[in-house]
Amino acid sequence: MNQDSTSSAKLPKTARGRRTREKLLGAAEEEFGARGYHAVAINDITRRAGVALGTFYVYFESKEEIYRALVPYMSSRVRSYIAERIADVPDRLTAERKGLEAFLEFVREHKGLYRIISEAEFVANDKFVEHYRVFAKAYRDNLANAGDRGQIREGDYEVWSWAIMGMAVFLGMRYGEGDRDADPERIADVVVDLMAHGIGRPAENEEQN
Repeated sequence: MNQDSTSSAKLPKTARGRRTREKLLGAAEEEFGARGYHAVAINDITRRAGVALGTFYVYFESKEEIYRALVPYMSSRVRSYIAERIADVPDRLTAERKGLEAFLEFVREHKGLYRIISEAEFVANDKFVEHYRVFAKAYRDNLANAGDRGQIREGDYEVWSWAIMGMAVFLGMRYGEGDRDADPERIADVVVDLMAHGIGRPAENEEQN
């Protein structure tokens, strides 16, 4: 059984080693994202990274191992990108708006993201599950914190987190991978309006105002 490539025992201890490992992961993102797991060979990754084949085995034991490392690597990058964009927002709905804008931008910049994550369901299922569970836990905690501050109403934050994530996944498919000319700000405004007001008819007194 392969040792998990995210183990601290296998992570490089020098800045140069970390840069080389990042270079290999970046090349793996490009190769797997463009052609899929089964079509890519290790020498495709090393060629794109500009490193010797032997260097690959300093950091990863196999193609499967680098793929298993790539999934949490990409997951972490998505979360970090969004976190930076919403760090100074004043409330939860603004965070939802800015976060969705950031997610759509990230998908457009990283064209292979969806293919990498979707193939992980079959290549590295535990990493696939971990990707969504980690996202959901962070989302649930953020919603709970917003609820405690009175920014949103009380509710089942666990269910809400998965529901909102589900919207984001399909919006990313449609407006990140697909319609790349759509304005992320407009898409985010529409979605946040849905979050804030739902799809039910307004109350009678609201219709009269």
